[in-house]
Amino acid sequence: MAKSRESFKKRQKEIARKEKKEQKRQRKLDKNTIKSEENPNQSQNEGENL
Repeated sequence: MAKSRESFKKRQKEIARKEKKEQKRQRKLDKNTIKSEENPNQSQNEGENL
């Protein structure tokens, strides 16, 4: 039984690692999306000031 308990813990650790990696990827994707939305607005505003 100790063997299966270790396997279970190892699997849970792997799942937690994958979830953390996915959350980090999603945050980076959201951050890049926000930046890409802000950049066109800034260039439009610069054109209006001229």
